[in-house]
Amino acid sequence: MDDKIQRRVRQTYLQMHTFQTVDFVTSRLNYWTTFDKAELTVMETLEKLNNLVDESDPDVDVPNIVHAFQTAERIRAAYPQHDWFHLTGLIHDLGKMMVLIGEQQWAVVGDTFPVGCAFDESIVYRNSTFHNNPDLQNPKYNTKYGIYSKHCGLNNVLMSWGHDEYMYRVLSNHDACRLPSEALYIIRYHSFYPWHFSNAYNHLSNNWDMEMLPWVREFNKFDLYTKSDELPDVDRVRSYYQTLIDKYIPEIGRASCRERV
Repeated sequence: MDDKIQRRVRQTYLQMHTFQTVDFVTSRLNYWTTFDKAELTVMETLEKLNNLVDESDPDVDVPNIVHAFQTAERIRAAYPQHDWFHLTGLIHDLGKMMVLIGEQQWAVVGDTFPVGCAFDESIVYRNSTFHNNPDLQNPKYNTKYGIYSKHCGLNNVLMSWGHDEYMYRVLSNHDACRLPSEALYIIRYHSFYPWHFSNAYNHLSNNWDMEMLPWVREFNKFDLYTKSDELPDVDRVRSYYQTLIDKYIPEIGRASCRERV
């Protein structure tokens, strides 16, 4: 890996693992879920993501709009019958738009993890980047269960703040959203690699989480392995995805995005 990219990635995670605390996550939830920070359609948001390269990702150095269409088209080829899955691939990273309207990358991108309990050893850079996180020394937060209970369910767990949780909140607060629960779950936890890749935090998962886990892992095949230099023909497929937007998340354009995105 290029040393410059590696340094960039590690610095992003160092900041994330220093500042992502229970108090910080709570503050960002309060700030961002007023849904009054931007007024954009899905396609406009995708276009703006042309200006963003994810500083936490060692495998890609291209704009996020390219990755969005790559992921969606790969899913479409493998699952032609599940059009909701195609749309999920397209919009799963739209929450990264927070960077373009003022949020710092370490609070938007990268792998997510629970706060309010012990940081698992499977978290990337776990042993070299958490030393200045105040929750690490807080006896209320630094035990296996912390503020949670056995099998409480991930829905009851505070995750590090980022694009997954934000986009989930956008969609779940959009009255006309018709995406199935599988899509919303994928969007909310697709960056939670310690869980869906390393099997950590199963002591917090409930039956619903385990039922959804295969969908997250299946999505991850396309999210992780479509990061290549092969560019999709965006102009050719744009109209198809607009029909899916109109079908599953209608009116999430200018009229309602003022409150939702």
